[in-house]
This record gives sequence, structure tokens and C-alpha cells, in this order.
Amino acid sequence: VADDAGWNDVGYNGSEIHTPNIDWLAKNGVQLNRLYAAPTCSPSRASFFTGRPSSRMGIVAPISDKSNLTLPSDVTTLPQALHKQNYETALFGKWHLGLNPTSGPKAYGFDYSYGFLHGQIDQYSHEYKNGDPSWHRNGIFITEKGHVTDLVENEAITWLKTKRDPSKNFYIQLSYSAPHFPLQEEDKWKKPYLKTIKNNSRRDFAAAMSHLDYSIGQILKALKQQHLDKNTVIIFMSDNGAMDKWIPGNQYQGRHAANDVLGSNYPLRDWKTTNYEGAVRVPAIVYWKNKINRSLNNNYVSVTDLMPTILSLAGAKSIPPTVEGKNIWNSIVTNDSIPNQAIYIRGHLQESIIEKPWKLIRTRHKNSPTVFELFNIEKDAEEKENLLLAHPNVANKLKEDLEVQFNKDAKEVNLGIE
Repeated sequence: VADDAGWNDVGYNGSEIHTPNIDWLAKNGVQLNRLYAAPTCSPSRASFFTGRPSSRMGIVAPISDKSNLTLPSDVTTLPQALHKQNYETALFGKWHLGLNPTSGPKAYGFDYSYGFLHGQIDQYSHEYKNGDPSWHRNGIFITEKGHVTDLVENEAITWLKTKRDPSKNFYIQLSYSAPHFPLQEEDKWKKPYLKTIKNNSRRDFAAAMSHLDYSIGQILKALKQQHLDKNTVIIFMSDNGAMDKWIPGNQYQGRHAANDVLGSNYPLRDWKTTNYEGAVRVPAIVYWKNKINRSLNNNYVSVTDLMPTILSLAGAKSIPPTVEGKNIWNSIVTNDSIPNQAIYIRGHLQESIIEKPWKLIRTRHKNSPTVFELFNIEKDAEEKENLLLAHPNVANKLKEDLEVQFNKDAKEVNLGIE
């Protein structure tokens, strides 16, 4: 899982950033060309781990600062469900679903965990933006030297080689901090872009993506060395679209300069935090050596669909009752269309519902009327033309469907309307 990598931040989507290992997965696997995530980090991760819209659990924005918000204890998570299939589970990197060790990965089914609890950290001091400790191994705060990308990679490889139980199947999640700010990359990662990217901030972002891509390549090598590559399914995705810029203010005691340019969602509209395509349509790939053929899959699928799909591959005969996503494995293998697929996404700024080829976005305001927008995202991926008045029947149906979904959400959410 990349953190804040945009649609145009991977080579296979035409980026100027070099991502040869991610591109290799795309070339040899199934590109999920319309995988929809949430507009921000915590909601996407909550949906991934539970197979349901994060808004059902009151998580519609990043869990930040001193928040006590966590995943609910009465919902079965992906790692908990995998335990029933005798899987060993490990998380390396970002958690962002509980900022204290007591509500960390172990509490929700991970046998082994290493990385950071918060949403963003200094890549070298490993502290949260307000100075709180975040770096841990199995819920115990530790102090280590090194860049987060390298540390996450090394720990995952060590676990694969020496720490896992070889008698069990495994599920591991590598949740990188890259390319999320603060951008702190060595010159060797920036060097390939000195002539091609003039903006220093964008160059630093590209360096973070290159570092991430190299790390993924090292993981792929380790799987091959351990003779695990033939029976390991690999999923790559970003948790949400890219941000345009970062103004740190007093974060990290003012150690980091502002970034005037970060990621790119081109040609998709807008940035992280909105419900436009640039925020919620993310690069995603599924690869399984010699088991699935390369293809471009244009089905509309949701991050909520990944949990039931993974569980089906793991041999689960039933799916936890709280899961709302669908098992999409047959579509991944055959590229057959998925009928009646509706995708509901609620962020802290907007809500949307997608029913191919239509997407309705609702923007609520405290002191002004609610605004609706309707787009045909098959013909208008850039969401330039609001067709609300031209297609009133479609708009009214989607408004009704949106309201049904909205009424299923938790009554209290973690950030109000702006």
C-alpha cells in the first residue's frame, strides 16, 4: 500500500516517475483500472480491513493528534478472519487506525506488527508531527535509526526468512509511508530526475516513489529466494489519490520546508480529501505468477471488495456478516463484468455514489445549500460537465440510493462538515 500516490505517479499510467517494479506487476498482472478507495488514509484502511464503508464505523477522515477513535471491536477484521483459515498475519509500516499500542494492529488480529501507529511521521526520527512517539514493534515503542522505507522493507524480509511459521500460510501487509510527506530522500533517489523534473518538491516526491518501488522489488526478490513467489498473490494499491501541496506550519517543530508540488492525479480531477476521481480512483494491480493472465480490468470495484476476495482465496467458506463488499475474484480471472455494482464513498467533505456509468456527488455546507453534481465518468473521467439538469431521472434515483447508504452510517463521525 502506497501512501498518497496519485494516478499519475506510477510509470504504467504515463508518469515521468520511474517505477519499474510496479510497472512489471502491471505488465504481468491484472490492472484494476477502476478501483475506488476513500478520499483519505484512515477511511481507506478501515474499509480494507473490514470490507464495509468506513462511514459505517464513524471514520470519515484521518484519525489524528490525540484521537481515541479506533476500529470497533464488534466487527471482524481481515486478519482475524484469516486466523480461522490458519493464516499467520503481519503488518509492516503504517497502521493509522488507533494511535495507542492498546488499539494497534495486535488488537485487531495481526500476529506481528512493526512500524508506526500514526498517519504521518518523520522518515528518520519516526515521530508524529506533534512529537508523539509512533515507531513500534509488536506494540512496544522502540528507537531505531534509518529511513522508514528501508526499515519496513528489511523487517518484512527478515520476517519472511526467519520469523514466520513455515507450517502456516501467511498474509503480510506492507503499508509504506512513501510518498507521503515529509519528503526526506537521499540524493541517489533524486539523481535520475535532476534533468527531467525542474521543481524541487516534485523531484523529492518522485524520489520517494522510486525508493518505494525499489523496496517492492526487494520484496519480490525475497519471495523468489524463499520459493514463495509461485503461490503468493500480490496486490498493489494506493490508499487514496495524491495531495497537491503541503504547508507544514509548526509540524515537526518547523524542521521541514513546505512542498508546493507533490503528487499528480492527471488527468483525473482534484486532490485527496474530495470525492472527485483524483482522490478516490487509485492505481491498483493484482498479480499471481502463472495463475492469472495479464489484463486491463475496467470493472468498477471498491476497496471494500478486497477483504471478501482475499478470504475466498484463503479458503473461507463464509464471509463475516458485517462485510458489504463482493468477492470479485472471478472478474479478476475472467475479466467478466460485475452486475449491479454500486460504490458508496463518504468523506468528511462530500459523499458520492457510483453506478456505472454515473457518479453523483453531494457536497453539504453548514451555511449554504447542499450542492449535487452528476457525471458520466465513462465519457468524462475529468468530471468537467455536471449533467444534473440534463438527466433528472438518473439524478433522482442516485439521490435516493445515496440517502439509503447515508442512513446506514454511524450517527457520529470523526469530522464535521467544512
